[in-house]
Amino acid sequence: MSNITFTMIKPDGVANGYIGKILDQITSAGYKIVAMKYLHLTAKTAGEFYAVHNGRPFYNDLVSFMSSGPIVAAVLEKENAVADYRVLIGATDPTKADVGTIRNLYAKSIDANAVHGSDSDENAAIEASFFFSSLERF
Repeated sequence: MSNITFTMIKPDGVANGYIGKILDQITSAGYKIVAMKYLHLTAKTAGEFYAVHNGRPFYNDLVSFMSSGPIVAAVLEKENAVADYRVLIGATDPTKADVGTIRNLYAKSIDANAVHGSDSDENAAIEASFFFSSLERF
């Protein structure tokens, strides 16, 4: 079991002014932010990050959306980080997300769902390394 997870505040969460509220909810849940950056993904970079979904019907829309505006990428640290963060963010569909979860509070749709969260310890390590070198983690 890993003690890190990876998250992104997606372009909709950034555009709607939710960065501070989402980060506050994350740190209030006991996560330590060990790396963070604010950036605008190119379509190429978004495509590389989501390459696992290449060929699926939603891939092109996902890449287009993720490169439509700036994002905040972060590595979070806490015991049982991945599983606990999946609970904190709620279901992908905000209409099905538990009350008080990040997606319940800040997402508008399945596509514009405010945040990304790693789905496994293995993917958390891969995703964190995609955005951050060991020199950028504290």
